Amino acid sequence: MSASDSSADLVWARGARGDLPMSQRYADPYFSRHDGLAETRHVFLEGNRLSERWGPDTRRFAIAELGFGTGLNVLAAWALWRERAAVDGVLSVTSFEVAPLAPTEMRRALAAFPELADLGARLLDVWRGAGGRFDLGGLQLEVVEGDARQTVPRWQGHVDAWFLDGFAPARNPQMWEADLLAAVAARLEPGGTVATYSAAGHVRRSLEAAGLQVRKRAGYGAKREMCVACRPDTAAGADAREA
Repeated sequence: MSASDSSADLVWARGARGDLPMSQRYADPYFSRHDGLAETRHVFLEGNRLSERWGPDTRRFAIAELGFGTGLNVLAAWALWRERAAVDGVLSVTSFEVAPLAPTEMRRALAAFPELADLGARLLDVWRGAGGRFDLGGLQLEVVEGDARQTVPRWQGHVDAWFLDGFAPARNPQMWEADLLAAVAARLEPGGTVATYSAAGHVRRSLEAAGLQVRKRAGYGAKREMCVACRPDTAAGADAREA
């Protein structure tokens, strides 16, 4: 699906904080009806323990994401990075998206989150509704357009954290296939983490089969559970065995 096609797939509902974009194809909202920003902070920022891992000496960190959507997750991570990390630090984010939103759609969706308005404006200044590389000063963003089942395995990067934010597995099973999740795990640094709102059994089993340690934690809002995962830090493990 091209960027121009995304408008035909989008409908708008009313969320607690403003207009809520929904995919007609997947019958699923882009973020929580209650509070998309609170959901992002709980699932992806807290789920990956970013506040704990970032501090004034942190100068580089890499995140990858399945599902760029409205850009909300990236903006929330960037805002936290600016609060926690070194002033001259650089956050790198690579996001995989099959149908980038048009700028007008993204602007309408992000209007629900005025606390991110400054950073959102910087993203919207360069966003043209298609993939590409964007230097936003402190944030190096790459949006890779295409089917993640093809683009992730071809990607050569490695990251410290993953945000898995495709539409619900029951509605968009392609985004949660075992081979794709194995490719996700293979591009995770030792000690790196994964977070997703989904607690589906097949998602957990696929991440475990890919060599990650997986556990459930409390979900956001009405969603009882989500899951997080990590790649064991082999150096730390070797140190522990030798001690």
